[in-house]
Amino acid sequence: MKIKAIITGATGMVGEGVLLECLDHPDVEQVLVINRKPLGRSHPKLLEIIHGDFFDLGPFASQLKGYDACFFCLGVSSVGMSKEEYKRLTYDLTIHAGESMARQNPAMAFCYVTGAGTDSSEKGRVAWARVKGATENVLLKLFPKGYMFRPGLMKATPGQQNLKSLYRRLAWLYPLIHAIWPSRSCTLREVGQAMINVALKGYSKRVLEVPDIVAAAKA
Repeated sequence: MKIKAIITGATGMVGEGVLLECLDHPDVEQVLVINRKPLGRSHPKLLEIIHGDFFDLGPFASQLKGYDACFFCLGVSSVGMSKEEYKRLTYDLTIHAGESMARQNPAMAFCYVTGAGTDSSEKGRVAWARVKGATENVLLKLFPKGYMFRPGLMKATPGQQNLKSLYRRLAWLYPLIHAIWPSRSCTLREVGQAMINVALKGYSKRVLEVPDIVAAAKA
């Protein structure tokens, strides 16, 4: 079995890491990236749509049809952002995009990158965790094959270009942190491999914490 995958957020660290795994994987036959700006990369498998408004995917909705998976890696940090704006760019945007893709491919595997500490109860004290939890809960209902990925600290894949300066300065700490907290850290290669394997074979859980991501990457 081979799959066709849509990736959002491919100009960010997580999305770029997932993209590299998809381009290298023999069972991924086509990758469509939807970006606000050009990716600056070419590959025989790769198609690209440049679009600035994820609240309106209508202009190219028909081009989304026929895909087996979506690896939704688009996201923003809550730091320095109002609760209302964070909700708009996290919950509202993701659900709108998810609904558009579900209309075209209701049986697709939808893998959403949230984060360690996400609050599924939607009742905790941490605002970003409640928003992420609410987003997960809707996506799980929207997609029968929806999978929520909650990575912690991630090690970038060699050759990645889209890394924040803070990550570049602190990347040397990853081996130490992973040795101390292996259940809180994984590589982006493992995240990408896990998404592909989940899309191909499914997984026993629909919410994947770091140990699940590592296990799914090896499946």
